[in-house]
Amino acid sequence: MPQGIRLAPIAGIFFILGTCELTRAQARLDSPAAAMKPSGTDQNALAESELQTGIELTRGGHFAEAIAHLLEAQGRVSNDYAAEFNLALCYVGTGQFQKAISVLIGLREHGRENASVENLLAQAYAGDGQEGQAFEALRRATASTPKNEKLYLFVGGAFLGREEPAQSLRVIELGLQHLPESARLHYERGYLLAMLDDFDGARMDFERAAQIAPGSEIGYLAKAQESLFGGNLAEAIRVARTATAQGKQDYQLLAILGEALIRVGASPGQVEFAEARDALEKSVAARPNYASSQIALGHVDLLDGRLKAAIEHLETGRRLSPQNLAVYSLLAAAYRKSGQPGQAEAMLGILAKLNQEQAQRIRTAPGDSKPIPGASGASRGEQKPQAERMKNYRGSENRFKRI
Repeated sequence: MPQGIRLAPIAGIFFILGTCELTRAQARLDSPAAAMKPSGTDQNALAESELQTGIELTRGGHFAEAIAHLLEAQGRVSNDYAAEFNLALCYVGTGQFQKAISVLIGLREHGRENASVENLLAQAYAGDGQEGQAFEALRRATASTPKNEKLYLFVGGAFLGREEPAQSLRVIELGLQHLPESARLHYERGYLLAMLDDFDGARMDFERAAQIAPGSEIGYLAKAQESLFGGNLAEAIRVARTATAQGKQDYQLLAILGEALIRVGASPGQVEFAEARDALEKSVAARPNYASSQIALGHVDLLDGRLKAAIEHLETGRRLSPQNLAVYSLLAAAYRKSGQPGQAEAMLGILAKLNQEQAQRIRTAPGDSKPIPGASGASRGEQKPQAERMKNYRGSENRFKRI
């Protein structure tokens, strides 16, 4: 079965690695004024300023840059909760899950336990592979805010980031019990079911999402993904073009458009190839941390002979989605063509290791998943046991088969 494009990072943790603010901070430290010992009042003012800078960077998704400022503010500001929570958020956003867990447990121990803390803690545990702790934190968060759609999207996304679609599905299904008319949750479940080889169930969810939110970005996304998974590339292209023509410049729709055009055979020199490049470049500009766009654009550059750019985008995609199998074969090709056989062999070595790990997961997959309190496990009726679903789970290498 043809595969859809990689799901967006629904964990809500969108980060852009950069150095501008860190460079400014270093410049301040190296300046003569910084060498002078400030008064207590000045120190407090500086800490408050660092906190505000860290918060603004966090809001902008610049998590890596924000960490240094938040660490400077930690324990020295009037609103230490804001410093701690934003620091934990940045740790999750940069994949430093154990550090995030430590900070969040500290907040809980100091009486700061709330739905936001539990939500972020569930994401951190999921990202760190601590499934039981993640679902326990999710249970606590759900008890306080059962109608919070983002709660389920964030935690489900954290599991998917570890290539655990079955666990992500459990989270999304729990959300649909509380929010049965959520177009976004239906869309996410459709994607996950398709990845677990239940395309009939996926089609129902994609169509339901489009019915709930007709003419919206999520509605168009559902239609485009359904077509992409079903192998109807012409329809996926038509839907994505229609959406973008109506001003819906969603980075996922743009990625689907570019991806589908490449799948149907667009090649350098063709108008469709230029259209694919334009769509993917816009997608990357809108959401630099979306692995699908980075990898797809890297593939386009590889086809176009732009080897340096291809390697840059593919390495970014690998950093964002290190379990994605396809990126390693593409990197191997790019490195080989650029005259770096050692790097090419290294990529193939990682690919072989990941393939072995995935085969081991499939062999040792348990039977039916143990449900969490309130989760249906199968909202539409009987589902395949988890072991059978995992045997059919093709993994991300086929989601990016064309790239």
